[in-house]
Amino acid sequence: MNIKTDNKKNNKPFDKFSTVVTKATGSSYAFVVAVLFIVVWACSGPVFHFSDTWQLVVNTATSVITFLMVFIIQQSQNKDTMALQLKLNELIAASSKASNRLIDVEDLTDDELKQLKKFYCDLGELAEKDNNLFTSHSVEEAKDIQNKENKNLKSL
Repeated sequence: MNIKTDNKKNNKPFDKFSTVVTKATGSSYAFVVAVLFIVVWACSGPVFHFSDTWQLVVNTATSVITFLMVFIIQQSQNKDTMALQLKLNELIAASSKASNRLIDVEDLTDDELKQLKKFYCDLGELAEKDNNLFTSHSVEEAKDIQNKENKNLKSL
C-alpha cells in the first residue's frame, strides 16, 4: 500500500474548501460575525418598517447558509470519522492481546454489531468473575477460557 506523506494533505478541491470553511466557521470570529449580522438586521427593522421582505432577507440567508453548511460539516465529519477509525484500527493491530476481528468493525451490519455487543457484555461478566481487577482478555482468550470451563463442568 502506497500512502503519500508529503505536505499535500488535501488534493481534492472540496476537501480543501471544506477544511478551510469548517475551521473558519467554527471559530469565535465567525460567531461574532453572525451575531453582528443579526444585530444589523434587527436594527434595520424600523427602517424597512419590519416588512415581509425585511424578514425574508434573514430567513433566506440563514436557510441557504444552513443548507450549504450541512454538506460541508458532513464532509469534515466523514473525514474525521475515517481518520479516527484508522487510528483505532492501528491500535488494535498493534496490540498483541486485542482481537483483529474488530478492525473495520464499522462495516458490520446492525445485527452483527448487536451480536458483537452481546459477546462483549459476556466478556465483561467474565472479567467481573476474575479476582484480579487488572486481568484483561482478548476475544480469543475469553472463548478459550469459556471452552475450558464448559469442558470442566461437563466432566464433573
